[in-house]
Amino acid sequence: MPTTRAKKPIAAQAASPRTPRNKLNDLAPRDWLMFQKSWFIHNPPPRRRGVLAHPAKFPETLVGEFVKFFTKRGGWVIDPMLGTGSTLVACLQAGRNGVGIELNPRYAEIARGEVQAAREAAGRTAARLRAEVIEGDASQALQLMAARELPPFDYMITSPPYWDMLRARGAATQRARRVAPELDVYYSEDARDLGNVSDYQAFLARLTALYANLQPLFRPGAYLTIIVKNVKKGGTIYPLAWDLARNLSATYALKDERIWCQDNVRLAPYGLGSAWVSNTVHHYCLQMRRE
Repeated sequence: MPTTRAKKPIAAQAASPRTPRNKLNDLAPRDWLMFQKSWFIHNPPPRRRGVLAHPAKFPETLVGEFVKFFTKRGGWVIDPMLGTGSTLVACLQAGRNGVGIELNPRYAEIARGEVQAAREAAGRTAARLRAEVIEGDASQALQLMAARELPPFDYMITSPPYWDMLRARGAATQRARRVAPELDVYYSEDARDLGNVSDYQAFLARLTALYANLQPLFRPGAYLTIIVKNVKKGGTIYPLAWDLARNLSATYALKDERIWCQDNVRLAPYGLGSAWVSNTVHHYCLQMRRE
């Protein structure tokens, strides 16, 4: 009689050279591979009314994809510029712990409400997860964390102010927001707010120092994602993403970038008939690691 080949035990299959043990996340190989593409299209869903006050919120749907790739369930994530809580909401939805720091008291309060709503929606799956909003200055993160019993963080994802572009003359989005008093045009009037620093080199130095000073909070091998754009101002290009990547390479290993593209943005005829002026509809997701 022909013999049948015995199947390998599950443990043996997991140890096969073709399917190495996944130390980084809980994704299947195909999902891992798709995330490694260097560019992607993500069009954020419409913002809920409760978070419209913030002038530049980034979407939980985007954050969730990064959190799921760079952490395992139960991992710890930090966002030192939390805004209205997108990162913490994404963490609860993905089964991760999250801590966020927010300077503006109004946004911190909105974030707490968003976190509570996300926790209630997640039900029992979020019962043991920690999602904490810390009101304060991210440049003082080490002091803010010192009194809290927190493990080293596995991952950071954040998006800083794109310099002082909310205050740029002729910003169409800001003109539209001025007609609604409940919508903020700027992040704040606080002198500590990096969105209020008018000198580019001073802004870059302070932003670099803020992220570099977070280094002791991360475990060795932890990844960081900083979502940022290059900036056009007064006819000059300021390569904010590239400058920041270069500066932070003295503290973290620059591992590459993913380019986030949006294809649902209405185009404007800048320089039509006379000069090249792009419609900038992409962001740089800088990928770094604490070695």
